[in-house]
Amino acid sequence: MDLQNKDILPREILPVVVIGNGPSGICLSYLLSGYTPYLSPEGTHPNPLLQGKLDQQPHLSLLELDLEYLCEGLEGRSSNPVAVLFDSLLLPDSDFGLDHASPLLWRYEPERATPHLVLGKGPPGGAWHAMEGSMLTLSLANWMELPGLKLKEWMREKRRNVRNDRATPAEIASYYQHYVNQMGLEDSFACGTTVTSIQRVNCEGASSRSFWKVQGTQKREADELGEGSLSEVPFIVCADYVVLATGTHDIPARLGVEGEGLPFVCHSFWELEAAISKGQLDHTSDPVLVVGAGLTAADAVLAAHHLNTPVYHAFRRSVTDPGLIFNQLPKLLYPEYHKVHQMMTQQQQHGQDTPSSGGMGTLVDQQENNTASMSTGSYPGYVSLPKHRVVAFKPDRKCVLEGEDGCRTVLQVSMALVLIGAHPNLSFLSENGRPLGLNPQEPITCRRNPLEVDPYTYESVSEGGMYAMGPLVGENFVRFLKGGALAIASDLAKKQRAKEENRTTLRVS
Repeated sequence: MDLQNKDILPREILPVVVIGNGPSGICLSYLLSGYTPYLSPEGTHPNPLLQGKLDQQPHLSLLELDLEYLCEGLEGRSSNPVAVLFDSLLLPDSDFGLDHASPLLWRYEPERATPHLVLGKGPPGGAWHAMEGSMLTLSLANWMELPGLKLKEWMREKRRNVRNDRATPAEIASYYQHYVNQMGLEDSFACGTTVTSIQRVNCEGASSRSFWKVQGTQKREADELGEGSLSEVPFIVCADYVVLATGTHDIPARLGVEGEGLPFVCHSFWELEAAISKGQLDHTSDPVLVVGAGLTAADAVLAAHHLNTPVYHAFRRSVTDPGLIFNQLPKLLYPEYHKVHQMMTQQQQHGQDTPSSGGMGTLVDQQENNTASMSTGSYPGYVSLPKHRVVAFKPDRKCVLEGEDGCRTVLQVSMALVLIGAHPNLSFLSENGRPLGLNPQEPITCRRNPLEVDPYTYESVSEGGMYAMGPLVGENFVRFLKGGALAIASDLAKKQRAKEENRTTLRVS
């Protein structure tokens, strides 16, 4: 959809604008387009308590039921109760490896549809289009699917063998793009858009109504510049409600240490891939330093190790820390990450020096110990450095690390990859959205300081009429972010019913 370069008049205010066209925005669009979940007449849920509640009003859709009441007593792997509820209804007992059929029946009821617009920088699917296309996703394939289109069945049409019940990011991105077309949602999506500002505007005159003014630019073909060229066209749209569904992959997290801006210090996995594709790394290269203990860091370790490029792997946690993601993954289901965890455990640095007073002589000796460690053990070419932090990067491609005992190590590297997570880009909000967080004094982050929302509606606690979902409220897995779509669609439907009742009352009076 192309957005017109003009102001939208108050009489043209949209009910809802969604910022972000990843799986969060797509799932919400599905519910706002009139696709409505009901308890199937033949459907049963393995949880008798939940089944009993659903049986009380089987004629009502899930969007009309009391979600807080349905959530009572449910437990799951999300801290958001509606996320646990919707996941339990879509994938009953999936945490136990069971494949119960969902008790939900989906009906297309266009009369329930809420006009809306979904804005996204790229094609539908969001950040999945930017992810490396050959590695397997962390989640099981059916955990990645959206309502109404079985991912496994769609994958089987694309390839015969579905290995390990997991898909590649490229397949997931293609699935989400196909989903939008298959479900007839494309008219509500405006791709190639970058939002630059969101402001609350009050209507002039006697009306007390206010709305959201969303400004940005959209990439459009510029015929006057020649075939295939693009131009940035400004747009303004207005809405009664705005939903933040931007994810958290926009801004890589930084260490904030000396020399982090040097050319050999990178902050994304794709920079490693670029170096590999250009032939800049092989078995003769100086080691690559990977900083971080998450899955992206593990992917980088695997990619470099596959080339026989030496790897230093530094991270702050202990390898036995229960909070380490590798200690939470089943070994049989995630063999490649189990291998990295084995490497981290078995190939730890040996021969630690005494704490250095800062002289470079002692530090270089430690480099020799690490080099010796690389040539021995079960995984030659790799050294694990647990409980280490980066102190500085030097222009001569040397990295200074410090262990928990204060001992410092200097490593000569070909490149350093700082892969310690990412932050959302909320530059279109006042103070980058900081006042909306659980701690208004701290920057918004997915894990430590997500946006504060009502747990049953996902409406911002501090900003009425603004909703947030997905990683912005702490949901990193697709299986749970769908709960945000249910909560928001339910609350918007409730507000719409209240408006209609008020109109009826006014007409009668």
